[in-house]
Amino acid sequence: MATEIRVQDRSSLDVALLIARVIDGIVFMAHGAQKLFGAFGGPGLVAVVQMMGPLGYLVSIGEFFGGLGLVIGFLSRFSAASITLIMLGAIGMVHGHVGFFMNWISKQAGEGFEYHLLAIAILLTIVIVGPGRFAIGRYLPLPKAKDKQSPPAILE
Repeated sequence: MATEIRVQDRSSLDVALLIARVIDGIVFMAHGAQKLFGAFGGPGLVAVVQMMGPLGYLVSIGEFFGGLGLVIGFLSRFSAASITLIMLGAIGMVHGHVGFFMNWISKQAGEGFEYHLLAIAILLTIVIVGPGRFAIGRYLPLPKAKDKQSPPAILE
């Protein structure tokens, strides 16, 4: 009986991780597309690099391709860790001085870092637990971890 509960709990976990990966991935792909391609009314790569310097390349590419990695479940832990660093950088360099709340509460120009903390919480869950069973990386001919049917954690 304990085995049945464990299998059921794992399925729920896999579905929850899929939902978290896909939603976070879509959000960051959209943000990255704004920065890389000027999509959705975004500034485009030239403007981002003018504003952020060479770091703008890394942020733009990290958000878009990291989001893509989360959506499809390939290099999910790496993608989640990379976007976590981007969010920490955004807090430290842009949003931290405004405070926790968005500008309509804090009355300061710019937005606070509440959104970033929510994203980090979801991303760190993926870093720690992995992408779950519904990830394309599990079905690619990647090297498998010893005594497991899944790739090593770095490739998940």
